[in-house]
Amino acid sequence: MFMDTHYKKRVVQTSGRRLCLQKVTTLCQSKSLTKQMKRESLQESIVSLLLPLALIIGFVLLLSLNGGQGSGEAPASTPLEDWLKLIVGYLAVGTEIAVAFVIGVAVVRGIFTYIRQLFMRRRHIDFTEVIRLQLGRSLALGLEFAVASDILRTAVAPTRKDIVNLGAIVLLRTLLNYFLEREIKQGEQSRSDQTTLQK
Repeated sequence: MFMDTHYKKRVVQTSGRRLCLQKVTTLCQSKSLTKQMKRESLQESIVSLLLPLALIIGFVLLLSLNGGQGSGEAPASTPLEDWLKLIVGYLAVGTEIAVAFVIGVAVVRGIFTYIRQLFMRRRHIDFTEVIRLQLGRSLALGLEFAVASDILRTAVAPTRKDIVNLGAIVLLRTLLNYFLEREIKQGEQSRSDQTTLQK
C-alpha cells in the first residue's frame, strides 16, 4: 500500500512538473509571438507611411521635370509607326471604354443595392459598408484599366515629355489605388471582426 501511494505521488509530481513546463514553454512562445507581431506591425506601419510619401515626392519631381521642358514635339515618323499609333489608339480607347463600363456598372449596382436595402423589412446593419467595399473594388479595377490605357497611349515612339507625363499619371493613379486598397482591407477586416464577435 505504501508503495502504491508513494508511486502515485511521484506520478502526480512528475505530471505536475510536465504541466508546469508546458505552461512555461507556451508562455515563452506566446511572448516571442507577441514580439514578432509587434515587429511586423511596426514594419507595416512604417511602410504604410513611407510608400505614399515616396509616391507623392516622385509625383512632384516628375511634374517639376515636365515643367522645364520645351514643346517636346516628336520627330517625323515612319508609315509603320503611324499605323501602329492608330491601332494602339483604338486599343487605348477600348480600354477607356472598359474603365467607364466597369465604374458605371459598379455605381448602378451600388445604387440598386442601396435602394433595395432601404425598402427591405429586415435590413443588414452594415449594408452601406458592403456597398462601399464593392464600389471600392470596382474603382480599383477601373484605375488599373486607366493605367493600362495610359501605358498604351505612350507605347509607340514616345517622347521624353510623354514618358514623364505617363510616369506622373501612373504615380498619381498608383497612389489613389494604394489608399483605396488600404481602405478596402480595413473595411473587410473590421467587417470580419464584427462577424466574429457576433458568433
